[in-house]
Amino acid sequence: MSVLAAVALVVARADAPAPILDAVSFRAEPGRLVGLIGPNGAGKSTLLRCLAGLASPTSGTVTLDGRPLASLRAAERGRRIGYMPQEFRPAWDYTVRAVLELGASRTPGAALGIPAALAAHGLGDLAERPWSRLSGGERARALLAAVLVAEPPVLLADEPGASLDIGHRVDLLARLARYARTRTVVVVLHDLERAVRDCDRLVLMDRGRIVLDGDANAVATSPVLDATFGVPFTRVATDGRDVSTLALRR
Repeated sequence: MSVLAAVALVVARADAPAPILDAVSFRAEPGRLVGLIGPNGAGKSTLLRCLAGLASPTSGTVTLDGRPLASLRAAERGRRIGYMPQEFRPAWDYTVRAVLELGASRTPGAALGIPAALAAHGLGDLAERPWSRLSGGERARALLAAVLVAEPPVLLADEPGASLDIGHRVDLLARLARYARTRTVVVVLHDLERAVRDCDRLVLMDRGRIVLDGDANAVATSPVLDATFGVPFTRVATDGRDVSTLALRR
């Protein structure tokens, strides 16, 4: 079991009037899909990058299974933490197979899993297609396959599929939810409806702080959500859940 934790993270910049992250403590472990939500500028992506070891906090620590992330070699971090950015722009027009080979290169033997990964993500017929000739949905599936081919114990995804149509977005989040059953998965989401439907736990951020953290239904039913976004939401309950979707109240 891989436990990713942050204690009192502060990220400050000289040109910013307030910290981007302000004493944020966070913990994630396998078995639950964790969604980071909040208004623009809340600090979600910055927190995710700190958790991935791609950004250094001004103060505070990030640990993986109790070991400071900063003490791990880059190669070990790459094997243990998969990171899915908002957008991937390769320097060359790689084929889908080549992108998966890049992902597999982080872990010895992972390249053997490329054929299975292509099949599992519906990419078999696209394996030799260049990146420039893929649709948005195909690129998202290829990027996820490239991150997962090495089967990292931790997966961090920043706005996966934000530009996708609803069908591809549902599929992508379903894949992340399945992976979260046995791995640690944290995902930044702006789509609150999908966050409530697909995540087990939601972490609400605002102005560099965590203002609410709990089961998805508990966060979705809290008035703190409305106050944080500055809009009134209507809750719709189905399938035995307190909330299955959110809608703006007009």
